[in-house]
Amino acid sequence: MKRTLCSLALIILITPGFGQTSSPVPWVDTIGGAYEVFPNITYGTANNTELKLDLYLPRNRTAPVPTLVFYHGGGWVEGRKESDVFLFLPYVALGWAVVNVEYRLGRVSPAPAAVEDCRCALRWVYQRAKVYRFDTEKIVLTGGSAGGHLALITGMLPAGTPFDRQCPTDNSTRWQDGTEPVMKVAAIVNWFGITDVAALLDGPDAKHYAIEWFGSMKDREELARELSPLTCARDGVPPVITIHGDRDNIVPYSQAVRLHASLDRAGVPNRLLTIAGAGHGGFTGEQLAQSFAAIREFLRAQGVLTTK
Repeated sequence: MKRTLCSLALIILITPGFGQTSSPVPWVDTIGGAYEVFPNITYGTANNTELKLDLYLPRNRTAPVPTLVFYHGGGWVEGRKESDVFLFLPYVALGWAVVNVEYRLGRVSPAPAAVEDCRCALRWVYQRAKVYRFDTEKIVLTGGSAGGHLALITGMLPAGTPFDRQCPTDNSTRWQDGTEPVMKVAAIVNWFGITDVAALLDGPDAKHYAIEWFGSMKDREELARELSPLTCARDGVPPVITIHGDRDNIVPYSQAVRLHASLDRAGVPNRLLTIAGAGHGGFTGEQLAQSFAAIREFLRAQGVLTTK
């Protein structure tokens, strides 16, 4: 499940219309002095493991800013948050805040640990919104492959889900009135993410990474269904744009098609951008430019992106 988008993401910054500002080389000005980075902030603890995230924040924030929450890929069993930082650059060029999340991998804790952690990280974003000036009306979740799945399921799980129970709930982490936060997500950008987890455990689409994530636990099929975005597709979930190659042999393209159909039936704004002939990432510069142009258009339609 090695991610292959990073090596080409920088191309997007010089693609007309996405990262364009008044500067002839916008990303130099943006990264060179307008941003500050806060690495390895602990957002929770589980299984004696401190869970970390990195913040990329525009300096001199005078108002809340749109915020991207990123989950790395790796089939839930490998990968690290530092491996995909180039994918943030198009959003950094727009002046967004970025929250880059790590989570427990399968070798530390099997399913549903990664989902629990990603939900807790989103809760952390809401709880610290005033401190860091995150715009809670413009929070976008994204990731690729397993990270795409985590972005989807984190944003689509209903309020009160049992997968939130591990998140800190003492008075210091609640709102001032003692209530739990309602974690509204403005949109989800899904790069070839898993939408039917159970289908990867057995049968023709079985994948080693999914099998490893669940291991020998009992009732794994039932849990896999609970962790599947397809199960959560319903009216009221966040708008979703999916980018998926139609020759993907790691995450079947059919999963993207099925999610698109389910969201259509539920009346949820969504788009499926099919990258013809592409596999599991590894997109060309032209395909990445096409993808980010579609993302920009989609986010503008949802009222998240207001710049041209």
